[in-house]
Amino acid sequence: MQAKEQRKSSEELFKSRLDQILDNKHPLFKLADSINWGYFEKEFGLYYVENKGRPGKPIRLLVGLHYLKHTYNESDESVVERFLENPYWQYFCGLEYFQHEFPLDPTSLVKWRNRIGDTGMEKLFYQTLSTAKELGLLKKRHLNKVNIDTTVQEKAIAFPTDARLYNKMREKLVTEAEKRGIELRQNYRRLGRKVLVKQGRYSHAQQMKRARKETKKLKTYLGRVTRDVRRKLVGTDAGLEELLYLSERLLTQKKDDKNKLYSIHSPEVECISKGKAHKRYEFGCKVSVASTSRDNWIVGIQAHHGNPYDGHTLESILTQVKQSTGWQVKDAYCDKGYRGYTYEGGTDVHIAGQRNKGRPKNRSQRKWSKRRNAIEPKIGHLKSDNRMNRNYLKGVNGDRINAYLSGCGANLRKLLVAFFLPFFIFDRIIKKLVKYFQNSVNNISRFCWSRLKTAFFRDDYYTFLNYVLEIIFI
Repeated sequence: MQAKEQRKSSEELFKSRLDQILDNKHPLFKLADSINWGYFEKEFGLYYVENKGRPGKPIRLLVGLHYLKHTYNESDESVVERFLENPYWQYFCGLEYFQHEFPLDPTSLVKWRNRIGDTGMEKLFYQTLSTAKELGLLKKRHLNKVNIDTTVQEKAIAFPTDARLYNKMREKLVTEAEKRGIELRQNYRRLGRKVLVKQGRYSHAQQMKRARKETKKLKTYLGRVTRDVRRKLVGTDAGLEELLYLSERLLTQKKDDKNKLYSIHSPEVECISKGKAHKRYEFGCKVSVASTSRDNWIVGIQAHHGNPYDGHTLESILTQVKQSTGWQVKDAYCDKGYRGYTYEGGTDVHIAGQRNKGRPKNRSQRKWSKRRNAIEPKIGHLKSDNRMNRNYLKGVNGDRINAYLSGCGANLRKLLVAFFLPFFIFDRIIKKLVKYFQNSVNNISRFCWSRLKTAFFRDDYYTFLNYVLEIIFI
């Protein structure tokens, strides 16, 4: 083992370090040097045990991959693949030399997320705001005005229909019963598949009476299999008991019931209606988002289950903003969905579009109320750019983790723009100067030199200066 380590160290003598071959003005390079990576070593070191089992992967590598994943909208597999090609990503994750092998298996990211949980991911979100504060990009005055709104984080499930749910639940029960050696009277595999196809065809042809008849058959098959498994179950089996509970819940629920079962593998999914014309119902969970009115920093983000009323989520999101930034919000601007809120803290809550009869709003107040609309495109970017549009993580904790990481990705994008902006402005100034001189030469060719000479030799310096200014600035 020592000889292998010595050979490896001798090979590194002939390699070039990443910090020597990369551009130290690159935004990702500068961001890597600005984040306090030692904070994660301190917080997550408790989850690791020395001298037991296989050595764990570096904490900075795992944190950096999660940051990059939601900043650039990548999956677990694609972020590992792109890591192998991008030296700036490798430097961001703490590697000293360029690596030609995959740093880990993508499933290691899943296991690490389950290990640190949603509380650990919340610390990743807090650290992005701490970095912005240390760089002077997020200041206390930014927390004077905050916009708050809710949206739906959809789960990665198929659109729920009764026929598909009945058939999928029956297939799941049959599979688990066979694993445990339970001999069923009939499993309905062939009949169930045939009836599901007929139901889909009848629905497509708008023959709804026939489609309902086939759906009833699928429900009957599920009921028979459920009762058969319940009779033949011996002892206690937590996994099978949970499936039987979900099956009985699915068989008894009706059209207008609340808290219905919409997915077999994600029973926590809720049906939420936000009044959208193009998407009447969304299946997932509600997420509260708080952003600064001035610069649109995401200073608070939370996933809520139970489809709570928007006003009841106000206190928790404002408490999180204070914990993440250390500053109290002075004014919070919300839409009319927050009317009737029960918050009684130190923040003044303003409902946009609502007139106060006792005291009319001044001009500044109306301006900030209109500025509340800035959170709507920010939520759109969270969904399209930072993986909040469709959540692939499992369970209630997966909903919270995905929400926190989406907030991390949004803030890291702003940090990258902040590092890139000075060079962008300098580049634009250079282009303006080049264009200015080109226009000057072109404008000189347009003017008649005789007019300039005439004005100069006649001592008409005022006219001469006017011609020169027109040449320069037109």
